Amino acid sequence: MSKRAVLEVIALDVEDAVAAQAGGADRLELVTDMAADGLTPPVTTFAGIRAAVDLDLRVMLRLADGFAAGDPERLVRVTRELREAGAEEFVLGFLDAEGGVDLTAVEHVVGELDGCRWTFHRAIDHTADRDALRKQLADLPGLDTYLTAGSAAGVDDGLPTLLAEAGRGGEPGYEPRILVGGGLRLDHVPPLRAAGIDAFHIGGAARPEGWAGPVSAQAVGEWRRVVDGD
Repeated sequence: MSKRAVLEVIALDVEDAVAAQAGGADRLELVTDMAADGLTPPVTTFAGIRAAVDLDLRVMLRLADGFAAGDPERLVRVTRELREAGAEEFVLGFLDAEGGVDLTAVEHVVGELDGCRWTFHRAIDHTADRDALRKQLADLPGLDTYLTAGSAAGVDDGLPTLLAEAGRGGEPGYEPRILVGGGLRLDHVPPLRAAGIDAFHIGGAARPEGWAGPVSAQAVGEWRRVVDGD
């Protein structure tokens, strides 16, 4: 495997970020409040992490638990503040009440990103129609990644979907990279890599003490070795 796979780690603070970088992470997803499954962190947190590490940072744009956009103007204000602080990559994803993509909300926020790269997160695993969602988002600027487990229940259930979608790479709506996360285990990695998937996302798996404890550089290093096929 000559092409290095991407290993993305969730970071809540500077300590997490430094440990993730030491363990071999390529990129961080910055969030706060994992009890709500990850919300937008304060600008001060982003600034502190940006000063502490030289990794790519993708900042969550999500103001409340669930996948509704909530107040779109507040989302825009938060996005502008992060952009002014130097944020250049983001994570977002909004669904409507019927489980379809909230295209109006997504377009509203993406309009503030000015071409920045972004990930559509695991809202795709909760949508009524994955294929329709991908095709609706296909022409939005900056979208280069889908964070997905293939199923709302996690990678165990979603593995067949992930493998099928990997086989559709290059089709309209399937050009963005698949970033696998959500119940991901080390034993999932080899079949995913064999299917051509080259990006992996971990949160709790990087924390031997659970979410109450910090990211472990050793744990991230173990993932780095498996992702690299060593």
